[in-house]
Amino acid sequence: MADDTTGTTDAGMMAGWQTRLRKIVPGLLLAVVIAMASQFVSEHYGAPAMLLALLFGIAMNFLSEDPRSAPGIAFGARTVLRAGVALLGLRISFDMVAALGWPIVALVVLMVPLTIGFGLSVSHLFGFRYRFAVLSAGAVAICGASAAMAIAAVLPKDEKSEDRLVFTVVGVTVLSTVAMILYPMFSGWLAFDDVTAGIYIGATVHDVAQVVGAGFSISEQAGETATLVKLLRVAMLAPVVVITALILRSRDDTAAADGSRPPLIPGFVIGFVALATLNSAVDLPRFVLTFAQDGAGWLLLTAIAAVGLKTKPAEILKVGRSAAAMIVTQTVFLAVVVALALTLLPIAP
Repeated sequence: MADDTTGTTDAGMMAGWQTRLRKIVPGLLLAVVIAMASQFVSEHYGAPAMLLALLFGIAMNFLSEDPRSAPGIAFGARTVLRAGVALLGLRISFDMVAALGWPIVALVVLMVPLTIGFGLSVSHLFGFRYRFAVLSAGAVAICGASAAMAIAAVLPKDEKSEDRLVFTVVGVTVLSTVAMILYPMFSGWLAFDDVTAGIYIGATVHDVAQVVGAGFSISEQAGETATLVKLLRVAMLAPVVVITALILRSRDDTAAADGSRPPLIPGFVIGFVALATLNSAVDLPRFVLTFAQDGAGWLLLTAIAAVGLKTKPAEILKVGRSAAAMIVTQTVFLAVVVALALTLLPIAP
């Protein structure tokens, strides 16, 4: 009898998984196709893949209202996103600290809370409360679109949450592309050598892809330095998300519509830290790292496509010009302070 009961339970669980999978697959495949199309266009025409995935998704947002695709789109915007952020941990290792030196590490680490603090301090001037301030400043300070999606995952939800996220992703991606063109020229005007220019670009440009493009447009040494500095900024994602979640739990106005609150330590942050620790403690095979890092990119690209599919263009426009001005102001703050630090202080080698 026990064996029959166990078999019935297993069969029921299997049937449940199959039913859920059938609900998820159509919408998730749609997001994957958009991600693939975005990557193809990006590789052939040079536009940022993240921005393309978001825009392509928005153009097809009517599909999110179709009951056949809605569950998979929601799965992509939430679960796939968290898996992608967790896999970013394999891009990080403790050896980066030794490679960069403590003065550069201190500068990069310090600029994260300074930029977020600046965003919070000026947010009222632009008519925003803490949610958009933390979201936009965190994206500027850490790693652009990826940071925006990770921070949005722990912010309490309201009717404007998706719109703020989409606007932030668009804003930081566009500004990253502009910075990729302008910051190498700024580095020349400031008479930075290749290493210092790489530090400047890695510490100020928002998205990883644009950091690589800007750094290697100067020289191989600048590109390698910029990439290393940028990865150190990515490493700040986990502590910022955890601290944000802890602070938000102490507020009375952070409960979601259903009364739930942000988790104490999100599971994807635990995964991020665990994978970073593994990458630091174990010499993983190169193919494993490459597969995981490429996988993180595809997961995040699929997630942002799903976010786009859930977004209505008319709602984005309601965020307004003040939001754009705020993101630009935060970007200028970061660029100016880092430039002054590298020029006036004995930080760069």
